[in-house]
Parts: sequence; C-alpha cells; structure tokens
Amino acid sequence: MAGLVLATVMFVNSAFAYKSETVNEKVQTAFNREFIQAKEVNWNRTDDYFKAVFKMNDIVLSAYYTEDGELMGIMRNLLSTELPINLQTSLKKEYSEYWISDLFEFARQDATGYFVKVENADQVVTLQSADGFNWSVFRKVKK
Repeated sequence: MAGLVLATVMFVNSAFAYKSETVNEKVQTAFNREFIQAKEVNWNRTDDYFKAVFKMNDIVLSAYYTEDGELMGIMRNLLSTELPINLQTSLKKEYSEYWISDLFEFARQDATGYFVKVENADQVVTLQSADGFNWSVFRKVKK
C-alpha cells in the first residue's frame, strides 16, 4: 500500500517541472549498485526526490530515490496487454467506451500497483489497483 501512496504522489507530481541537478554520492552509489546494466541515464530532481530515467534490457524505467539514497520505487509504462488478466478484463468491461491515455506499473519491494488514465469525450478517469485484481477510482475530471 505504501508503494501506491508513493506512486500516487509521483503521478500527481509528474505534471510539475523537474529541476535539473546532479545527484549526490549516496543516490549515485545506490543507483549504480541496483541498476548495474542501466544505460542512457538522465537525472531530475524535485523538492522531494531524485528521479532517474534510464534504459535497461531495452525497457525505459524510472527509479525514484530519497536524498539518502533509499530506493522509493520503480515505474515503467505498460501496454494494456501487459496488465494482469483480471485488470484487463475489468477495464474492458467497465470502461469499454474509453481509450487509454496513460498506463504504468509502480513497484517497490513490498508492493506492485498499477495506474491507468482512461478518457472519453466528456471526462478523464484515473484508476489505480493496489492488489492486481480490482480498480478503484483515483480521480475523475470533466473535460
């Protein structure tokens, strides 16, 4: 659950600009230890965390770190076919009149969660899944 709370914060904060900044030694050391095969690493910083966007095994990932070098979580964009089957099925059933405009997985050691933004002509709905089985509405916005 803590992972989804963190993902929620990062999802909301993703609309804000990052300050370009080099990372401190603790963060760089932790990243190098965790992601040995990372390529094309780009660092950004907010007031609350460092974000590394990089490629590993031809997949673009984002890793989030505290000032002390603690890994907060890892995010990757997904295709709808990469969701657990329960989530795919309920998304198609409940939101068949919507299109997907954003979809990602957020993982920590203790949890993995999913966020999806679906839209139609009238509204944008952001859904989250903390259990991999059910969606709950995170936010609804009328266009």
